[in-house]
Amino acid sequence: MIEVEIISGRTLDQGATVEEKLTDEYFKAVNYCELSEEDFNALNLSEGDRVRVKTDFGEVVVYAVKNKDLKKGMAFIPMGPYANMVIDPNTDGTGMPQFKGIKGVVEKTEDKVLTVKELIEVI
Repeated sequence: MIEVEIISGRTLDQGATVEEKLTDEYFKAVNYCELSEEDFNALNLSEGDRVRVKTDFGEVVVYAVKNKDLKKGMAFIPMGPYANMVIDPNTDGTGMPQFKGIKGVVEKTEDKVLTVKELIEVI
């Protein structure tokens, strides 16, 4: 298990598929967590492995992706239902939750990555 600072944001793939949230394309565009090469290796991950991301606000299982440009201790999850499971829902009156700087942990898991529909049903 490693400690991380989670950030979220829009990606080209997420933006291109956001209007069709129950499609396989959207599922693939938002169901992963990018980790630095060092963190990816520390967790003994291979491409396609799954990780559980936990914060004080919730947890989610996503696919692990190595990002050689990401700094150690950072984790990126594209904006969407998977990121929403681990961010602080409090908006401090702005109507927009914080998508940056969420403290959490990441660990390798054999658990299934839920589809968007399954994830929504859990909420």
